[in-house]
Amino acid sequence: MIELKDIHKSFEGNHVLRGVSLYVEKGESLVVIGGSGSGKSVLLKHIIGLLEPDRGSVLIDSTDLSELDEDVLHEIRKKIGMLFQSAALFDSMRVWQNVGFGLKRHTRMTEEEIRDIAVRKLGMVGLVGIEDLMPSELSGGMRKRVGLARAIAMEPEILLYDEPTTGLDPIMADAINELIIKMRERLKVTSVTITHDMKSAYKIADTIAMLYNGVIIARGSPAEIRNTSDPVVRQFIEGRAKGPIMLEGINN
Repeated sequence: MIELKDIHKSFEGNHVLRGVSLYVEKGESLVVIGGSGSGKSVLLKHIIGLLEPDRGSVLIDSTDLSELDEDVLHEIRKKIGMLFQSAALFDSMRVWQNVGFGLKRHTRMTEEEIRDIAVRKLGMVGLVGIEDLMPSELSGGMRKRVGLARAIAMEPEILLYDEPTTGLDPIMADAINELIIKMRERLKVTSVTITHDMKSAYKIADTIAMLYNGVIIARGSPAEIRNTSDPVVRQFIEGRAKGPIMLEGINN
């Protein structure tokens, strides 16, 4: 469903991605782990077509994004829903308007039809009766779930999650993990999640891949990653300051 081939990307001389190759099967839940600044978000932006690689290719359902004009790329993006790290809700819009934003932009549905769909999608993520609230009236966990309802409003084939549990307490984080599993099972979507939350990664992933120094250094099932002998991966999943991963300002 998704394939990245030898992706390279630099920003002002900073070589962030150094030859990333990765594939995601249809219906698979892939979780990409890695430290802050390792390029995980850059990777997601390549999948959705917001960034073009300096070298390499990104294929969605066997279609190379680099070969598409803007109109066709726009149609491809309609197949993809994304939950942003901060939920990225529009503060001036009511909850149902946020959820239905894509429908308003890309369809000819009436406001009543869009509202009905928004209410149904909110129900799928466990939010009932909040459609007329403003984002400022929501808790952090509710904002995340509204963001997820918006991500599924267009019934995408692919869901991308950018640090979905960041900033949440452990109970709400687990509730978001449960929703990610539910969306995969109910909607049959292919999903890619980036996170440094290993509890979340082990729970939602079919496959975990680790991004380090601009390349994928490990890929396997949650059990395989948990039991790896790779010292870099072990240091990361165990959350240890001392090890081969050097931290700026800390003497290992």
